[in-house]
Amino acid sequence: MLQSMKEAVVERLSDALRPVRGLSALVLGGSRARGIARSSSDYDLGLYYETEAPLQVDDIRTAIAPLVDDPTQSTVTAVGGWGRWINGGAWLSISNQKVDLLYRDLSQVRAVIAECQAGQISMNYQPGHPHGFCSAIWMGEVATCKPVRDEAGVIAELKTRAWPFPTQLRRALILRFHWEVIFSIENAEIAVHRDEQTHIAGCAYRALCCTAQVLFAINRQYLINEKGAIAEAATFPETIGELADISAEIWTAVGARKFPSALQLLRRMASDLDGLVAKTNFRANPH
Repeated sequence: MLQSMKEAVVERLSDALRPVRGLSALVLGGSRARGIARSSSDYDLGLYYETEAPLQVDDIRTAIAPLVDDPTQSTVTAVGGWGRWINGGAWLSISNQKVDLLYRDLSQVRAVIAECQAGQISMNYQPGHPHGFCSAIWMGEVATCKPVRDEAGVIAELKTRAWPFPTQLRRALILRFHWEVIFSIENAEIAVHRDEQTHIAGCAYRALCCTAQVLFAINRQYLINEKGAIAEAATFPETIGELADISAEIWTAVGARKFPSALQLLRRMASDLDGLVAKTNFRANPH
């Protein structure tokens, strides 16, 4: 079913969810789909549905009940339960494995993919995503997922739009996030004389997340989660030397309240990023 990926938990869920009304496609996403999972990594499953035939959540609850370790500890939301961008799902434990189900409206995903192809993206507030939810994540999820069930071919068709990585999307991501790196650093510098550790840490986080966004775009890779993004970006062909070590040093310095040292490292990182962006011929937006 999953070619070389014979994940027992996924197969059990696939069979159990088969009767769920409204389920158009089921995919394995996240680190397990991309081949970078650890043994402790969650299983992320995307449940795609059409707007005119939404998922029947009661069917999902019935389907997962025999599988979960403790039904009283399982969360299954209504469609839209976690906002527009993470528009509902479930947190489950099955055979002591953490499993997340995520609902995705195909009409909305198609519209966002069309926008991304045209170089239009948005950055949105979303609980669970401290840096925000970039609309291109939906396109990245389609691009990197492994279909588990896709009888109608809806995911296969969307994948043809996601690869190769669109040049207009690459340009939009670089222009959107590059300028904010130095902007965040400058904001942190303003807070140094007030010794505002929380604000400085927040600015450092934004600078690092924006750096990751730019590096993923330069390398034509989809960033689908800010967790682990810096570590992954450090492995790309086009990257900043010693990026992972620099990031660790930044956080050590921020934690020790050695703010000038942290900001010096951030500026060194930003300068290296400027050089990489210059090669793309995409000039940063003014702020």
